[in-house]
Amino acid sequence: MVLHVDNFPAHDDIPTLTSADTTSIQEFLETNIKETKAENIRIIEWRPSLNFYKTKYVSLLSQVADFIKRMDAGTRTAAAFGKKWVRNFFRNIPLINRSILYRQSDLQVIITGSGPGLENALPTIKKAQSSSLIIASSSSVAALSANNIKPDFIIATDGGSWALKHIYPCLRNKKDDMYFALSLCAALPSQMSGCAFLLINDGSFWQNVILHELSLASVLIPQKGTVTATAVELALMLSGGNIYLAGLDFSVNDIRSHVKPYAFDSILFDGANRLLPVYSQYFMRSGAIKDGKSMDIYASWFRTQILSWPKRIFSITGTSVFKEGKPILNGNEKTLCQYFNLANAKEDPSLCQKRALNALLNALNNNEYSQNIKQEFSSLLFNGEENVCADKIKKAILEIAHE
Repeated sequence: MVLHVDNFPAHDDIPTLTSADTTSIQEFLETNIKETKAENIRIIEWRPSLNFYKTKYVSLLSQVADFIKRMDAGTRTAAAFGKKWVRNFFRNIPLINRSILYRQSDLQVIITGSGPGLENALPTIKKAQSSSLIIASSSSVAALSANNIKPDFIIATDGGSWALKHIYPCLRNKKDDMYFALSLCAALPSQMSGCAFLLINDGSFWQNVILHELSLASVLIPQKGTVTATAVELALMLSGGNIYLAGLDFSVNDIRSHVKPYAFDSILFDGANRLLPVYSQYFMRSGAIKDGKSMDIYASWFRTQILSWPKRIFSITGTSVFKEGKPILNGNEKTLCQYFNLANAKEDPSLCQKRALNALLNALNNNEYSQNIKQEFSSLLFNGEENVCADKIKKAILEIAHE
């Protein structure tokens, strides 16, 4: 593919992006680079362009490099979690007793992450909660609950079993209907069968096959690597109002990486002793996060992505991405029933698991769909191995689905 800083004529039969295109660089790359390992990508520069275009050229090159870093992180995550994602997907299907249907509102939206900056925004959120749609990452719910703030949606996409520590307290404190926006690939406890779900479909072919077979409503949000980015995309779908972010720091504050209270703090306190006090553990964890550079990758992606999003996304307090905060305007009291309805499952959810598996295996045996299925499951289950046969994939799917 070819990327031009200026409005250069398009190349025949080669994906090309020029300055005249409205598609963002990240969207262009995501569309045209799929199922490719980062180590197989090479950037070929035309160095004289640097002397002529200067900062524009550097910006383009930087965005391409950031995309490759993020894609590499995503590939490594898929290799580590692919089997868990598929296993979780089939385990979670029987939990879907109620689905959430929506129409877009005009409410202002508050999105909460679990960064330490959330603490400074809590008083503002508390005042504005009656007139705002609050979408909370599951890791931020403990801090919200401690300040008597009830989120309208709790969003969960993490496939690791440790993510359950964030969700269990949500269920223990449940007093009435609780709305969850989540991926079926997330780690979810069986106690969630009474909750209402707004399903997030990552756009993969195999998920589309199953959700279509089960007639389950979903919102299409490709994987972003961080739940807060998914939350922003969800907010853009649910509302046409302003969106305010809190706790999306993408940085470590001294030795603090998360808001307090935080579900994982109990692990550090339980493991503390004379030779390994809690603050030493905080210091080591913050150092590991800084060395891992994951926050830098997501912060860089957010800075770029914010340019392509509508100009109605702000931060309540300054962050590494938003240098300045913007005050929230208190509006009329919200009435969610105007915008959200619940639909009960039309059949026994326990039977849907078998139907989902059969639909996927039938698609794998269909010549029209098999290539897409094989490509996706080669990445998820076989670490990107090439030319994995259908029988091998079928065997792996059956083993995982019945675990």
